[in-house]
Amino acid sequence: MSRDIFLQDDKPQKRVLSVLVPLGLVLVAVIGGMIAFYQNFVIDVPGKHVAILIKKTGVDVENGDEVAPTSEHKGIQKELLREGRYIFQYTTYGWDWKVIPQFEIESNQLGVRIRLHGDDLPYGEFLARKENQKGIVPGVLRPGRYAINPYLERVELHEPQIIEAGFKGVVTNLAGEIPTTSDHFAEDPEGGLLHKLIVKDGFRGVQSTTLDPKRYFFNPYEKRISKVDCRSQRFNLAVEEDMGFPSKDGFWVSLDGIIEFRVMPEKAAQVFVTYNEDNNGEKIDDEIINKVILPNARSFCRLEGSNKLGREFIQGGTRTQFQEKFQEAMKLACEPLGIEIIQALITEIKPPETIAEPVRDREIAKQELLQYEQQTLQQQSEQKLAKETELIKQREALVKAEQDVVKTVTEAERAREVATTKANQDLAVAQLKLDAAKDEAEAIHSRGQAAADVVGFQNQAEAAGWKRAVEAFGGDGNQYSQYVLFEKLSSAYRSLMINTADSPIMKVFEEFGSVKPTSPGSPGSPPVAKALQTDEPPKSASTDGGDN
Repeated sequence: MSRDIFLQDDKPQKRVLSVLVPLGLVLVAVIGGMIAFYQNFVIDVPGKHVAILIKKTGVDVENGDEVAPTSEHKGIQKELLREGRYIFQYTTYGWDWKVIPQFEIESNQLGVRIRLHGDDLPYGEFLARKENQKGIVPGVLRPGRYAINPYLERVELHEPQIIEAGFKGVVTNLAGEIPTTSDHFAEDPEGGLLHKLIVKDGFRGVQSTTLDPKRYFFNPYEKRISKVDCRSQRFNLAVEEDMGFPSKDGFWVSLDGIIEFRVMPEKAAQVFVTYNEDNNGEKIDDEIINKVILPNARSFCRLEGSNKLGREFIQGGTRTQFQEKFQEAMKLACEPLGIEIIQALITEIKPPETIAEPVRDREIAKQELLQYEQQTLQQQSEQKLAKETELIKQREALVKAEQDVVKTVTEAERAREVATTKANQDLAVAQLKLDAAKDEAEAIHSRGQAAADVVGFQNQAEAAGWKRAVEAFGGDGNQYSQYVLFEKLSSAYRSLMINTADSPIMKVFEEFGSVKPTSPGSPGSPPVAKALQTDEPPKSASTDGGDN
């Protein structure tokens, strides 16, 4: 029973294996086929790389050909494959290929191409100016990456030419046309040719145009750059040997000096081609000193110094003249040769000791005499200066005193004018006030007079009225007074209540009744008087005032 169970369990495993094994074989076959396909039918060129093609079939190349002239020939092809993937274009049956990095030139380098295939150059030529010529190719490759077939070309790396500040670059054309006529040579600005040493630009030889400070990418097989130092330089005349000359009287006079010079930038090419030596390379400083500076300095010192006595070189005046003439002569001699003399100084002159000491003592005595004379003149000048100073101080004091007097007088006059002006102003104000007071008094007097006149006129009018009223009573004032009293009383009393005939108030009326008019019954007699003449007074009377 158990045996049957094991047999049943083993069958599924066999079935799984029978399926997986064929699938694995198929997968291996597919992967192998893909690899074989990729290797035989796909060319993969990664970035910064190129692929060199080598053809296996086609026309055979000749013995003199380094590469296949055309794509129909066998061998190394001229064309390169750039970055990318090429499928079914090239097969391993007819092609072979090699993937290499592109040629890279750094930023501080330049490349010179040398073609390895083509025709040989003709006699006298060393640059492959045509595409079908082998040799050095004109021009340069600047920094960057280039697809170069190493079977076709080789690249040499060189450094660019750097001309520093203060230098000039003299260009020598190594591959130009060879000058043959005078038209090919540069002309001197002063006229004439430069001794056929400098050619015009483009011809073989030293070029007339120089280069300014900069970095240049030149093919070293085409042009050579020589740097000429145009900065100022100093040279000591007696640094290597005694610099001297015989004087007029036969004494040997030694001297030392410093000459500061420089190459004129506009004549750098002329100076370089004239004084440069192969053993010095690009440096021409020593050649300038040995061929220009020293010969001219010695020539002047011997010619000019032989005209002077030995003792004259101890005196300051002679030495000064010798110094000035020396600098002028060096400038005149060196500047036409392209050397600028900035300064030429005679720092020391050594006459013979046999004449130097007595002459020196005499010169010292002369200098002391001059010193004493100068001191005397200085003292006289100081005395005169002190006198002038005191006179100036006196003048300044006098001017100051005069200024003080003028200032005091001016201030007094100004104060007087101010006081006078103020007094006049006060007087004018007082006069105005007086005139105003007078006008006010006159106005008051006029107003008082007018008021008095008004009162007088009123009194006269009242008096005239009273006079006429008295005249109405026959000129009796008493009657008029009674009339006035009765008139006043009559308007105030309405009735009188009298108890007895001997009442005090009746006494008053009786007094008025005893008065007789001057002309009874006259029209001018008042009616009250008529009433008072009756014997029987009224019995009762009443007033608005009550018990009056």
